Amino acid sequence: MEIFYHYDGSFDGFLSCVFDSYVHKEIPAGFSSGEDGVFTLFDSRTVPTDPGHAARVLRKVTALSPEAAVLLRRGFLTCLPEKERYLFRLIAKLLQEGPGFLRNRSDETLYPVIRAVQHLNGEVHLLKGFVRFSDLGGVLGGEIEPKNRVLPALGGHFTARFHNERFFLYDRTHREALFHVPGQSVIRPLSAFQMAPPDEAEARYRLLWKRFYDTIAIKERENPRLRMSNMPKRYWGTMTEFQREDFFRPSSAGAVLPPPIPSGLPPGPEAP
Repeated sequence: MEIFYHYDGSFDGFLSCVFDSYVHKEIPAGFSSGEDGVFTLFDSRTVPTDPGHAARVLRKVTALSPEAAVLLRRGFLTCLPEKERYLFRLIAKLLQEGPGFLRNRSDETLYPVIRAVQHLNGEVHLLKGFVRFSDLGGVLGGEIEPKNRVLPALGGHFTARFHNERFFLYDRTHREALFHVPGQSVIRPLSAFQMAPPDEAEARYRLLWKRFYDTIAIKERENPRLRMSNMPKRYWGTMTEFQREDFFRPSSAGAVLPPPIPSGLPPGPEAP
């Protein structure tokens, strides 16, 4: 029996769908998440998230292949269209045939997931160098606009690098933010956010960075194609060196207040 599953959009929620499909002997025709309703001719059902069921599925996958477990977790963070359907097929094949097919990177079930994870990993690597933080009243704040849901994979880099700092990193695309205080990090939804304007000191630092970037450029050796290859244009919208004049204009309202950092919350999701 084929059925359309609706779940809450979380990784545990997806694994709960996998568990339900085996319990009820159903083949998911598709998945929808969150508040997005999808018109379908198939029967549909909302699957509640059950951490116990999710843990059982993940333990089974890990026991069969730790590599597949990493692919599963990372694959869920990608922007691969209909990623749940591809990941479900990967799990089903692993359970049916064992991990042998994972050695064949061209396998029709494995290949789309591998490509999507490679794209995610590449974006994470680039953003380690492209993120620009500002000092907002003693809290470091930055924004990104990635295609993939990179914060769970990217957060570890910045929490290790700035472990004694208080900072946040907002993902415009997926409307969520990584918050960090010494000893604790969490990722939480943040549906509406606008970065506060800089105070005078921060505005000067921004302008210094812009002038440094412009000064070290050698006009005679400009190569726009090479620059866009090493620094894709879609990342420029959150990088200090490419902003308009108002980005470097100090606030006249006095103190700059960042969004409140959650306290007393459990650690946010992390990916291997």
